[in-house]
Amino acid sequence: MKLSKNLNNWMSITGIILAINSSILIVILFIISLTLLQTNAYIGIYIYMVLPALLVTGMLLIPIGAIVKMRKRKGLNSPEPGWPSLDLNNKKERKAFFIISIISIVFIIVSAVGSYQAFHYSESVEFCGKLCHSVMEPEYVTYLNSPHAKVKCVECHVGEGADWYVKSKMSGLYQVYAVIFNKYPRPIETPIKDLRPARETCEKCHWPEKFYSSKLRNQTSFLADSLNTEWSISMVMKTGPSHSAFGLKEGIHWHINPNIKIEYVSPANNRESIPWVKMTNLKTGEVEVFHDTTNSITAKTVDSLSKRTMDCMDCHNRPSHSYKSAPKYIDYAMVSGVVPANLPYAKQAAMGVLKNPFTSLDTAMMYIRDSVNKFYRVNYPTIFASSKTLIDKAIQGIQSEFKKNDFPFMRANSTKYLNHIGHLESNGCFRCHTDRHVSNKGKKIPKNCNLCHTIIAQGPKGKIDYAHLNEALEFNHPVDVGD
Repeated sequence: MKLSKNLNNWMSITGIILAINSSILIVILFIISLTLLQTNAYIGIYIYMVLPALLVTGMLLIPIGAIVKMRKRKGLNSPEPGWPSLDLNNKKERKAFFIISIISIVFIIVSAVGSYQAFHYSESVEFCGKLCHSVMEPEYVTYLNSPHAKVKCVECHVGEGADWYVKSKMSGLYQVYAVIFNKYPRPIETPIKDLRPARETCEKCHWPEKFYSSKLRNQTSFLADSLNTEWSISMVMKTGPSHSAFGLKEGIHWHINPNIKIEYVSPANNRESIPWVKMTNLKTGEVEVFHDTTNSITAKTVDSLSKRTMDCMDCHNRPSHSYKSAPKYIDYAMVSGVVPANLPYAKQAAMGVLKNPFTSLDTAMMYIRDSVNKFYRVNYPTIFASSKTLIDKAIQGIQSEFKKNDFPFMRANSTKYLNHIGHLESNGCFRCHTDRHVSNKGKKIPKNCNLCHTIIAQGPKGKIDYAHLNEALEFNHPVDVGD
C-alpha cells in the first residue's frame, strides 16, 4: 500500500484541501471570537456548524478517494478487485496505519467536542435572537426587556427531552427556508401552533401549587395637559386568595387549580373570541357549559373546532415578548425620567407623534425628531427657546422607547400582538367574563372587576382618594369618557 500514490486523486486532494483550510479557519475565527467585546452570531455559526461540516466532508473524501483509486489500480490486474489489504509487518503500511489511527482518534475527539459545542450553541440565546436578525429582532429586543431575560429561549420554546429538541430543529429548517426565500409573514402569526404546552415548560418554574396571595400594584400615568399631570392608581391584585392558607380556591390563578379543568373553543385563530366554555370539577365530576348569549355557536360548530384546555398562556400570552402601547411606554419613560416630566406638554407631544404608523425605523426616528421640534417651535415658541435641552432629551427618550416596542420592518407592535393580561388594550379577561356567558342552570361567568382586583387609592398627585380598610373605590377615569 503506497499512501502517496493512493491519495493522488482529485477526490482525496479535494478532501485534504477542505480539511486543512477548514481547520485553519476554525482556529482563526475562534481566536477572533475571543478578542471580540461582543459575541457575533455569524462567527459562531461558522465555528461550530459550517466549517466543522466542511471539515468532516473533507476527512471523508480523503479515504473514499484512496479506496476508489486502489480499486481502480487493482482492477487493471484482477477481474474482481477486492478490499484493500493491510499488512502490519510491512514497514510502510504499518507507518501509514499508525498515522491514520492517530489522526482518526484526534478527529473523533475534536468532532465529539465540536458536536457538543454545536449543540449548546444552537441552544443559546445568541443563536435564537441574532442569527435571523431582521426577522427575530422584535422578539429578541422585547425578550431582553422582559422579566425572563435571564431564561434561555429553549427553556420555554423547547424544554426538556430529545423528542422536542428534534421537533424544534425540524421546524427550524423550514424557518431557515422561509427567511432565505422571504416566505415569512409580517408580523409573525400568533399563537404559534406547534409550541410546546405551557404545562410542560412554564410549570417547571411556575407550577400551580406555587401560587401567591394578593399583591399590591402601583401604576402612574400622565395626562396630556400642560403640566403632564401625574395620575396614580393603587390596586390589590387578587392573584391568589386573601390568605395563602386558602390555597387556589379563589383569586385569578384559580383558573389553573389542578382540581379544575377549563376548556374552550374559539373560531378565531387569535383566540380573541370565546363563545363556548366548559368547566369540569375533577374532584366532584360536576360539569358546567357556558354559552355566550350574544355570540352563540351551534353544537355542530363546537364539535368541529378543537377544544383547548386553559393554561398559563391563555392569559400570560406575552410573558417574554410584551409590546407596550405608546401611552404605556411613554408613561414608564416619564416616571423613570427618560422623557422629562417637567417639560410642559411632553405627553401631548409624544402622543401626537406616536399615533402615526411608520414603514421603517429610520423614517420613524426622523419623524419623531422633526415633529416634536415643530410641535414646540410652532405652538410654544417660548418653551422651544428656553427648554431646548429638555426637548432634545424628550426626543431621545421617545426614540429609545419606540425602538423597544415598535418594529416597522416586521409590522410588530402592541396592536398586532395583543396582551391578554387585563382588559384595557384588549378584551383579555372580558373574552369570558362578560355576564353574557350563561350555563343551562342560569349561572353566569361574572363581569365583576372586584373578582380580580380592588382599587385602594387613585387620583392626581396631591389629591389622591384612599379607600377605607377592606373597602374598594370605584374606578374614576382621569378624563370624562362617558359610559
